[in-house]
Amino acid sequence: MPRAGLTADRLVAAAADLADEAGFENVTLSALARRFGVKDASLYAHVRNLQDLRTRLALLAGGELIDEIAAAVAGRSGKEALAAFAGAYREYALTRPGRYAATQIRIDQDLAAASSALRRTAEITYGMLRAYGLREPDLTDAVRLLRSTFHGYCALESAGGFGAARDVRASWDKAIDALHITLENWPRAEPEKETDDD
Repeated sequence: MPRAGLTADRLVAAAADLADEAGFENVTLSALARRFGVKDASLYAHVRNLQDLRTRLALLAGGELIDEIAAAVAGRSGKEALAAFAGAYREYALTRPGRYAATQIRIDQDLAAASSALRRTAEITYGMLRAYGLREPDLTDAVRLLRSTFHGYCALESAGGFGAARDVRASWDKAIDALHITLENWPRAEPEKETDDD
């Protein structure tokens, strides 16, 4: 019988806090059960298994992240929107490290398609990039460039990987400047040629 007051939402929220405190890799059902003072088996009334819990955590964190990005980019376009998007991304990654790590896991495509948070992420990201005049397949390529740049930078920064005396924020700002120039001068894909069926 489910313990009174224990719900899937409470478990996921506690898992998110645990991830930030101890690291996403240390989010386990046993650790969560200890936090609530229950046996591991009690959690199975609310989540199927560890993968289910971590997926729910990833969706929660993804929703939080895009909410912060959306608020930052509202009313902005071009370089201002890019800088605001990047700044909100970096702030979340550095201040919510466990939650952020959860956003990097691979999610089943059916669950991803059903997630309003992930759909909103795509809408806001692609919308920002369309302001640069990009269309597919360039949009997808640009999204991959931004994600890999932001993620790589934040991962190195959080791990103390930048040892030079140069201010880390100054280098970040330069990276955003460079990305803006790149997006403005994107090497656009050649449109597909129509074939003559005659």
